[in-house]
Amino acid sequence: MTAKGTVHKYGDNVDTDVILPARHLTTTDPNELAKHCMEDIDTAFITRVQAGDIMVAGKNFGCGSSREHAPIAIKASGISCVIAESFARIFYRNAINIGLPIVESAAATKAIANGETVEVDFTRGIVFAGGCEYEIAPFPPFLQNIIQAGGLLPAIQNS
Repeated sequence: MTAKGTVHKYGDNVDTDVILPARHLTTTDPNELAKHCMEDIDTAFITRVQAGDIMVAGKNFGCGSSREHAPIAIKASGISCVIAESFARIFYRNAINIGLPIVESAAATKAIANGETVEVDFTRGIVFAGGCEYEIAPFPPFLQNIIQAGGLLPAIQNS
């Protein structure tokens, strides 16, 4: 299982209110949520993002509210993976539960540049960026199953 795409890079403490502002919580439609993804921190994000792109951030990504809307908006915008130095715990679980792969790597996040093309091999546990390889924890088969199924509920329904 891999992801490859262009990087959209952000800093530390990107909270769920910046990922998806609360004023847009009037819907649960992923396509509508995606239209407002990152708009308070990067107004051009939704016009630049392409299917398969990768989001990179610093420490404590997804802090703040525990709403699932934030990872749903990221996934629906076309982002195939989020790489961060660290994630807020509830955001991490919500992302996996909706089938958005996320990985932690302090070294990779520091080295990766905005606009760079990056590839992530979830099975082998490697981020390929700028001619370098960065080790990450490989996804165990049960997590790969959840992500490939599109989230926890579809994975349970398929078993």
